[in-house]
Amino acid sequence: MADSAETSPEVMLQFYRMLYPFKSIFTWLNQEHAPKDLFTNREFAFTLQGDVYLRYNCFSNAEELKKQVCALNPTRFEIGPMYSSRPNERKLARSVKSGKLFTPLKRELVFDIDMTDYDGVRTCCTSAGICKRCWAFIANAVRVLDSALRTQFGYHHLLWVYSGRRGIHLWISDDEAMGLTDELRRAVVGALTVIEGGKEMAKKVNVRGIGTKSHPGDLPPSLWHARDEGSRMWYPLLDNQECFLSEDGWRTLLKLVPDKKIVETLEERWEKQPGIESSKKWDELKAEVKGTGARNLAALEDIILQYTYPRLDAEVSKHRNHLLKAPFCVHPKTGRVCVPVDPNRVENFDPNAVPTVMQLLQELDKAGEGANWEHTSLKPYVDMLDRHVMGILDDVRRRERARAVLQHGVWVLVYFRTIQVYWHFRSRSQLVMDV
Repeated sequence: MADSAETSPEVMLQFYRMLYPFKSIFTWLNQEHAPKDLFTNREFAFTLQGDVYLRYNCFSNAEELKKQVCALNPTRFEIGPMYSSRPNERKLARSVKSGKLFTPLKRELVFDIDMTDYDGVRTCCTSAGICKRCWAFIANAVRVLDSALRTQFGYHHLLWVYSGRRGIHLWISDDEAMGLTDELRRAVVGALTVIEGGKEMAKKVNVRGIGTKSHPGDLPPSLWHARDEGSRMWYPLLDNQECFLSEDGWRTLLKLVPDKKIVETLEERWEKQPGIESSKKWDELKAEVKGTGARNLAALEDIILQYTYPRLDAEVSKHRNHLLKAPFCVHPKTGRVCVPVDPNRVENFDPNAVPTVMQLLQELDKAGEGANWEHTSLKPYVDMLDRHVMGILDDVRRRERARAVLQHGVWVLVYFRTIQVYWHFRSRSQLVMDV
């Protein structure tokens, strides 16, 4: 927990004035260097001291955004969709008889994964706590979702951002993702949701196709990668978390085993030997399952998925008008900056090593007059965002070139067709005159 002095209004104002990368954020949201509707019609919401909340703010460029942020000095700010008109003119838009002119048109497809949703399976921390051991759940979620969204949905521009405390956010900026309707966003979330059911429901994974009592349905191919990633981290997870060491832990495990005979055998054994480690319990379960048929083997796969598959906050992703905390904001409870995370190195990311706002200001002080974020430990994270933005800009230019070529081709066809028609009628006119 950060001391309140570490995120005081004075500290935050210095951070916004000297460290926050407004230009990089502008280019990322705008997907172009010159301002366009994707930024100017974008909603920004500010949370001020005392939990005052200001919505429907919009700006013409990065300088305007910075000026207002420094004037309001919010504890954080959030980013919403691009609307059909400027958010601060929404009342004027709504006064038109149709009443449909102020609507969200484009917005990144976003996801939110919170560590508290893993409290039922992690044992090292609870609630807002997070450590390197339970970060393994988040790391696996990033690997699984990043792969699924790239290979199954064809998205390329995925920005993962640490939430500053106990989770991670994902922003997808592909043109196809930006234009998804709420209905299509719900469909994407539905396709990626595997863990379902409340605390009272033991089995939360029900994704197999139609099968029989002895031969369960197959696991969908879309989940093979998730199963493999879960299997890869399974034994390290059991060693780190000891999910089945306690009686509550192993009894929860046995509720997921469909074979009553196996359950009774292991229940009797583990009651007499309460200190058996989780990995040894799992080996004993596998030994009992061996040779008993496909139904029990499938149950083992489902158990691994239940303990390792990403837990999504679905409501965050379903609606275009949902607001999400901007990258590089400071979390008021920890003082840590919400920095981008490299999905290829996510297992090496340590949430407790992320720079705090006070640390950055001290580094700035040491760097001397004229220093900015480039002279602090914030630099590699801003560089990561800038590289991500370059990929988006390259994609935008490719689309514009393709559109220009298509338009040029259409005009060429029209031109030659016009010439063809002209000579056709001229030839006929000449023929009539000759006759």
